[in-house]
Amino acid sequence: MRGPLGAAETAGGSSADPPLGSDFPLTRLQLLTHQWRSEPPAERNTEVKSIPTVAMRSSVPLYLCLLLCACLGVACVVGVCVWNSQWHGGFAWDDSGLKFNWHPVLMVSGLVVVYGFGAVLYRVPLTWGGDKLPWKLAHAGAMLLALVLAVVGLCAVFQNHATNHIPPLYSLHSWVGICSVALFATQWAVGVGAFLLPCSPVALRVLLKPLHVWLGASILTLSIAACVSGINEKLIFALKGTANGTANGTLPYSALPPEAVFANSLGALIVVFGLVVLRILSNRSWERPEPGGQDTAYRPLLQEENE
Repeated sequence: MRGPLGAAETAGGSSADPPLGSDFPLTRLQLLTHQWRSEPPAERNTEVKSIPTVAMRSSVPLYLCLLLCACLGVACVVGVCVWNSQWHGGFAWDDSGLKFNWHPVLMVSGLVVVYGFGAVLYRVPLTWGGDKLPWKLAHAGAMLLALVLAVVGLCAVFQNHATNHIPPLYSLHSWVGICSVALFATQWAVGVGAFLLPCSPVALRVLLKPLHVWLGASILTLSIAACVSGINEKLIFALKGTANGTANGTLPYSALPPEAVFANSLGALIVVFGLVVLRILSNRSWERPEPGGQDTAYRPLLQEENE
């Protein structure tokens, strides 16, 4: 008894050698389901029928983490917009203080949320089949969007500081933030040159891939640290009221007024989002299967092969 899966095994090697990518939940499920359906009903056995069910169950945590990642990311963007609209007057791109409100929105949206979505793109099972080139371009495009949002966010804060004669880059928050953006810009430029340009040698891609992955997770960690410290810094400056709320009409930060509770919760939400992204990236069984399992499978732009 041998279906299409068995024929593939005979052509490609012994039955002890699983087909390419069969150790990944979705690919294994497709292969086993195809084999089971191709057999006559009388020859189907309960052992084969039970394997697709196990494979499906093994992929459930991946889908749950991806769904949680998407929900948390949207919640972070909505939360930072609500915070600056509800307690700080909204947004404007002029010489008023409302220009500053774009800074936290764009940095959280770009450096954390869009960056996190771009980082886990290759973990989405939809990207595991067919040509990898479109997903490489989608990954690079998502990261470019994140970088543009971050740069515009920096422009907002630098212009606001210049208008109000506030010294730039004096706090630890600003140091961590500017380092994150600088590393991100370098990472994106090197990634495009190494993994997309036709002139990039295979040896260079093999050398840079582990560094690219590690630095990507490090940049996300630094970005989260910058956003959380920025939220804390903004609350310290904004909530300077006395115990009875007579100064500036606000209660002090130590009294935990509603704005403090909301912004602290936003910071915690950003941290949880980052932890979920890092969890997805750290699970090697959720990586996109590569032909032959070799790093040299990475092909530059115009040289991508169907996988």
